[in-house]
Amino acid sequence: MSDATDPPTVARLDEATVDRIAAGEVVTRPARVVGELLDNALDAGAEAIRVEIDGDGTERIRVADDGHGMGRRDARRAIERHATSKLRDAADLPETTSLGFRGEALPSIADAARLELVTSDGSEPGTRLTVDGDDVQVSDAGRARGTTVTVRDLFADRPARREALGGGGAEFAKVSALVARYALTRPDVSFSLAHDGRELFETPGSGASEDALAAVYDRHVAARATTFTHETTLSGGEFDGAAIGVEGVLVSPSTTRADRSHLRTAINDRPVVDEGVRRAVERGYGTLLPDGRHPIAVVSVSIPPASVDANVHPAKAEVALSVRDAVEAAVETGVSDALTTADLRRSGEVAMGLEESLAPKAEESALAEAEVLGQFRDTYVLCAEGDDLLVVDQHAAHERVNFERLRAAVAGESVERAELSPPETVSLAPAEAAVVEEHADALAALGFDAESFGGTTAKLSTVPAPMGRPADAGAFRETLAALAGGDDPADARESALAELACHPSLKAGDALETAEAQALVERLGQCEQPFACPHGRPTVLSVSEETLAAGFERE
Repeated sequence: MSDATDPPTVARLDEATVDRIAAGEVVTRPARVVGELLDNALDAGAEAIRVEIDGDGTERIRVADDGHGMGRRDARRAIERHATSKLRDAADLPETTSLGFRGEALPSIADAARLELVTSDGSEPGTRLTVDGDDVQVSDAGRARGTTVTVRDLFADRPARREALGGGGAEFAKVSALVARYALTRPDVSFSLAHDGRELFETPGSGASEDALAAVYDRHVAARATTFTHETTLSGGEFDGAAIGVEGVLVSPSTTRADRSHLRTAINDRPVVDEGVRRAVERGYGTLLPDGRHPIAVVSVSIPPASVDANVHPAKAEVALSVRDAVEAAVETGVSDALTTADLRRSGEVAMGLEESLAPKAEESALAEAEVLGQFRDTYVLCAEGDDLLVVDQHAAHERVNFERLRAAVAGESVERAELSPPETVSLAPAEAAVVEEHADALAALGFDAESFGGTTAKLSTVPAPMGRPADAGAFRETLAALAGGDDPADARESALAELACHPSLKAGDALETAEAQALVERLGQCEQPFACPHGRPTVLSVSEETLAAGFERE
């Protein structure tokens, strides 16, 4: 037991130490500095923001905007801890719509680096404020309305923090990804990014998502994009009757990436990495996405401010949503509806050089008007459609037709099926036998009449036969696996339908009469999503007459 005269083991930290710890929570790497400054610029109503980075960002960061700027008194106060113009007390927090409201950004940055702030609210003169440790200098400055913040020697007195950073390329990549996220989720603001004096991109701030995509990626990606808007109404609870708005831009599934980093999301104009919304976007893409691939997309959600808590993450990169289920449902529906009506056919220019490949690009088409010319290698159907030559992958096309017919069957329409005489007995694993009993109705809707035949054996009396091509026991087993493997019954059913559609479909090497090929192309043209098979592979490639003429050097 300690004596009353022993020194206390718990002591209150002095203010300078508290400030240093708080700064470490806010300023963890160069990208965090850039994010805080971008938030401030947007909250100031900026219409144009320029970001310049030297090296990995520890050397120099400069962020300039044309927002409303600050007068001298506000500029002095902005570098004080917990000083902000964005709220007055805790009661304001639930309804706040500003991006940065903690009042920590500038003083935290100044605690970790040398900081220069040049700002003007339009009155003369402007203000230059420099902070180097405890030394604060204020002087006049000539500047148009707006604010420029320059940060130098970040973490110069914190070698451990500097050593913990990634390489220069890795740190700048985080900055670049962050600025791109802001630029894509706020197409109404012009963003430009330069690294070591080299211009990387500049968005026009036109408000058009396609323009921002073209600047951050290229015009080919933008040409394959579909913009959309969707709105629904909340029912029940605290926000009954309030609207959920979803809007954004979706790039065709013919252009994907290996990870989700190109799927940007925003909540009430705040760029956030919300995995729930990201998953909802991918569910909206559904089977159009190839396995293991992720879309390029930008999706912004608008909901009542009080239903969002943006203060749950130290970097403000994540938010808590009290209406999350409704938000994710609205996103999935909006994305799915937009892609259902979009023309997602792949098309491309013929590669005339040995090292070139077919380059996909989006363009308008009417597949139902295609005229079959013949078959190539018993695998591809060649068609003429206006001034285009279409190449249809017969297996992928037939899969799409079968998939949509089976999906319609599950929704209530009858599916073609073939009777097995005599019925076929199928030996199953115990888990598979359980699926037969648990999902009997779903199996029947898909065209499988199966019943237990003692132990783990099932008797199969009918199988689906879309377009007259019966499925086999292998398709039955894969359907059972799909129904058993998905946590979401709807996802499991989609997987089952995709697997089921594959087995009876035409294969490479199947010869087709011209009438059969024509029927296949016409049926494909009637599909809701004709330009990708249920596994995400393209069904159609188109080549324009102009491309052929250029390749043969015809004028």
